[in-house]
Amino acid sequence: MPDAAFHIRDDHASTELTVTVAGTEIATYVYRPDTPREESPKPYVYPLRTLSGAPLGTYRPWDHRWHKGLQMTWSHLSGQNFWGGPSFESGAPGHGYVWLDNNGSQLHCGFDRLDADGADATVTERLKWVASTGQSWLAERRVLRFHSADTGRGLWALDFSTELTNTHIEPLELGSPTTHGRPNAGYTGLFWRGPRAFSGAPIIAEGAEGDQVMGSTGSWAAISGEHDEIDGGATVLAYAGTSSADVPLKWFSRSDPFACLNPSPAFDAEIKLEPGTTLELSHRFVFLDHVTDRAGLESIAREYAP
Repeated sequence: MPDAAFHIRDDHASTELTVTVAGTEIATYVYRPDTPREESPKPYVYPLRTLSGAPLGTYRPWDHRWHKGLQMTWSHLSGQNFWGGPSFESGAPGHGYVWLDNNGSQLHCGFDRLDADGADATVTERLKWVASTGQSWLAERRVLRFHSADTGRGLWALDFSTELTNTHIEPLELGSPTTHGRPNAGYTGLFWRGPRAFSGAPIIAEGAEGDQVMGSTGSWAAISGEHDEIDGGATVLAYAGTSSADVPLKWFSRSDPFACLNPSPAFDAEIKLEPGTTLELSHRFVFLDHVTDRAGLESIAREYAP
C-alpha cells in the first residue's frame, strides 16, 4: 500500500511546479518554459526521479535539443511541428529532415486544480496550441496525477490524460514522420526520453521485446537500466493507455542510440480532427527504483494496469 504523502510547490515566479513525496523531489513540471522557438516550446516534466532521487530523464541532449524529460508533443500537425527541431519531408535531400518556419508552441493558460491530499497530487491545466502563424489551433485540458508512492517497494506512478479540441476553422491532420514516409519513425504524442546511461538497456513489452517492440500494440512496454555515478538501476514502465480515435496506439520505443518510450497515437496512420471535435488520450507511467526482469514486470504491469 502507498505509505507516503505527496506535496505540490509552485516555484520560480509561476513557471514550474515541484512534486515531493517521502522527502524526495520526484518531478518538476515546467509549465512556462524558456525554450527557443525552434524547439517548439511546450511544458515538460524534468527533473524526473525515482523515490531515492535517481535520475530518470534527459534535458536538451546534444543529439535532440528539443527532448526534455517527459512531454506532450505532436510531430506532424497539418504542416505544423509541435515536436521541435526540423521536420521530416519525404523526398528531401539527406535524411529527409529540413528546417522550416513551422515550429508551433503550447501555451499555459491556467490551472483549474492544484491539489495534494496526501495519497496523490493532481494538476489540471488549460493550454492552447499556437501555430507558427500565431493562430490558435487546439485547446487542451491536461491532467497529471502523481500517485501510488510506495517506499517499501520503491515505486510511484504518474497518470497523464489530455483532451485536445480543434479550435481551428479547418480539419486538422495529426500524424508522424512515418505517416509522411519514414518507416519506423512514428514518434508523436506523450514522449519520454531516458537518461544517457539507459542507452542499450533491454526493452521488454507485452508480447515482444527488443526491436520487436517498435510499432507493436501491447498494453505496456518498459526499459530497465543501470545508473551512471550512483549504484543500482531503475525501471520505467509505460502503459499504452487509451485513445478516442479509431487509429490504434502503437509503441515508438528503443534504447539505441538512446532510450525512449512513446505510446504513439498516430504511429503509421493519421488522425483527422474536425473543427469543434476532441481527441482524448490517457496514459500511465510507473517508475521503479530497481532493475526488473520480465517476470517482475509482468506482475507489476498487472497490478498497476489502469
